[in-house]
Amino acid sequence: MSSFKKHILVTGGAGFIGSHLVRRLVNRYPDYRIVNLDALTYAGNLANLSDVATASNYIFCKADIRDSTALDRVFADYGITHVIHLAAESHVDRSISNPLAFVETNVVGTANLLNAALRFWDSDFADRRFYHVSTDEVYGSLGEEGFFTEETPYDPRSPYSASKAASDHLVRAYFHTYGLPILISNCSNNYGPFQFPEKLIPLMIRNIRLEKPLPVYGDGLYTRDWLWVEDHAAAMDLILHESAPGKTYNIGGNNEWKNIDLVRLLCRIMDEALDRQAGSSEQLITFVKDRPGHDKRYAIDATRIQSELGWEPTVFMEEGLRKTVQWYLDHQQWLDDVTSGAYQSYYEDQYANR
Repeated sequence: MSSFKKHILVTGGAGFIGSHLVRRLVNRYPDYRIVNLDALTYAGNLANLSDVATASNYIFCKADIRDSTALDRVFADYGITHVIHLAAESHVDRSISNPLAFVETNVVGTANLLNAALRFWDSDFADRRFYHVSTDEVYGSLGEEGFFTEETPYDPRSPYSASKAASDHLVRAYFHTYGLPILISNCSNNYGPFQFPEKLIPLMIRNIRLEKPLPVYGDGLYTRDWLWVEDHAAAMDLILHESAPGKTYNIGGNNEWKNIDLVRLLCRIMDEALDRQAGSSEQLITFVKDRPGHDKRYAIDATRIQSELGWEPTVFMEEGLRKTVQWYLDHQQWLDDVTSGAYQSYYEDQYANR
């Protein structure tokens, strides 16, 4: 008989957000077994979790959520009682280049995971949860005013957001059809340590350090709500433990920034950190051709999670950016290691001809 109170499967746990969640769960709950399932594709990196790799309540399984046989084996071998599903293809630009990969992972992979939970739990849903982590991009694009709420109609604009919307619908369907005790959260843009450098903030940090051009799409006025990744991990922890089945929560940072303003702030912080002349990094900003279907603005109304669960963001942009910059400067080897030849090929294809 296992001595662990819960057996939590975290999919995509070697990725950016997943690794922060896994670390939090492993450290906060020694009486839980945390099973990290990750396919270790380009954005998954076990170095993200080197500090907990030998913990007695942590297990890593290299597997792909597209492999239903492997999922069945993991559920059986480790007696999974809770799922937190973060594994996903998540970069909009890549979804435009290869939409089918996003359908296979984000839609089919989610269906495989839902089916594995149904088979293994066999309608015994007491103290079981299937928590699906999604994105605010499923809601589409906002105008100059207003916010996404949990009741905002879905209106995805890219293959990525469409695949996440489809997976959200599947998860809800399993709640209504089979009674599977599901939870869903939709978050705004995350940032912080260990983020793969295809994303805006680590991309700009690396390019500023190397004095390379800083590619900014279109007019740079696209607006995003930014969420410190450890605040997101705290929110997921709360939702898993405190929410009733069937609930959806929007998680946002109350922290809107236009892309160009964010990049300029990064330039100022980096100039200070690198002891460069003030304003020198801003000269690297290069406006490039906009991407297709680019959503103008995302912003989250996080009232529900604040009022029902007592969560609120604790880190805002300037403090968070300074922490992030310092982490990347202190971990240049990590950043250099993940920028492999494959990433360089993608980068050139994405930005060279824009």
